[in-house]
Amino acid sequence: MLMFITKPTDMSKPSTETPNTHCDLLTKFKRFKPLEPSLGIASFFLLTLLVFLSCFFYLDYRGLRSWGTTLLGLHLPSSSSSSSAAPPLVQFLSKEGDQCNVYDGNWVWDESYPLYHSANCSFLDQGFRCFENGRPDSFYTKWRWHPKACNLPRFDATKMLETLRDKRLVFVGDSIGRNQWESLLCMLSSAVANKSKIYEVNGSPITKHTGFLSFMFEDYNCTVEYYRSTYLVVQGHPPPGAPEGVRLTLRLDHMDWTAHRWRDADVLIFNTGHWWNYEKTIKMGCYFQIGEEVDMNLTITDAFRISVETMIDWIAREVNMNKSYVLFRTYSPVHFRGGDWNTGGGCNSETLPDLGSLPAVSDSHSRTIVDVLSEHAREGVPDSWNEILYALLLKRNAPKFSQVSL
Repeated sequence: MLMFITKPTDMSKPSTETPNTHCDLLTKFKRFKPLEPSLGIASFFLLTLLVFLSCFFYLDYRGLRSWGTTLLGLHLPSSSSSSSAAPPLVQFLSKEGDQCNVYDGNWVWDESYPLYHSANCSFLDQGFRCFENGRPDSFYTKWRWHPKACNLPRFDATKMLETLRDKRLVFVGDSIGRNQWESLLCMLSSAVANKSKIYEVNGSPITKHTGFLSFMFEDYNCTVEYYRSTYLVVQGHPPPGAPEGVRLTLRLDHMDWTAHRWRDADVLIFNTGHWWNYEKTIKMGCYFQIGEEVDMNLTITDAFRISVETMIDWIAREVNMNKSYVLFRTYSPVHFRGGDWNTGGGCNSETLPDLGSLPAVSDSHSRTIVDVLSEHAREGVPDSWNEILYALLLKRNAPKFSQVSL
């Protein structure tokens, strides 16, 4: 399309335009010299660039749906799709849904999302407010996780709060766990009209901290809590006689000192992994201790495995599994390309979900004690983790083998 921008006509003066105006305009266009420097030409190209950028950043997501049912491997439902193309999926909460792997699925476009708007939630750190911090698009709020073999129940904040009535739900871990915790606060608070009925029990503000935060939903007498424990095991000073260069140790056979605060939780969600790297351990002079001995040759991978075994043993010894529901959420995959965050890597301005499903968990010993709530290969989707958590809680509390209407 060719656009002409002309000087506005002075409406206060009578028009002297004749029927030859269009011919004159054509004549002027023929005399147009594209390489002649002028402010008008510069303005034209500048305006064109601005229009292009505006269209890029504010692209109407409905345009995506008109491209069909699949874009770059992502399922985009289309109103023209045949309803008889595939048999209906089973419901996750039904008996048949027991065999459904909720971690094997795809991202689907859902126009009814998001479940809440960050601007309406006061329980988010400023750094987690993507839109308020300048992200121009809202694509990332429209994707919903859908298992291949079943349908997850639609998240219902009121129903989840009823499920948590008179209970404690506790997150323990690093900033990834905190991100999921804040997301759940926003999701649940959307069902509470009087926000003053939601408060931190010690009056502490939502901010980065080294301790814990516990939010009470007064109408339901339930708390949603977060304890910061980046390794889950004790980090402290080395024992006497430790080798030179050892400034700190991770005591792989001892759970974090705050563990006594968690063990009575009705729902207990662990996560760790992001701090188990060279920069956060050995480079800082932090080595691995078992008993009173520091093992200078133990690899980070083996140390992490031992710490997870310590967590599993602690759960079996300290937690009443008839009362408590325990989950372990694995760490997020790396999204950098061409290097790590500190070695020149970048995310290549990716704004769409990564493709692919999660690997299956093969450790049957840990599976019997800890259900695995995993990250879905896309950064910034804690709402989806909580939707799976919601489905797991409903599944656990539903009468065995009963058919649940969704």
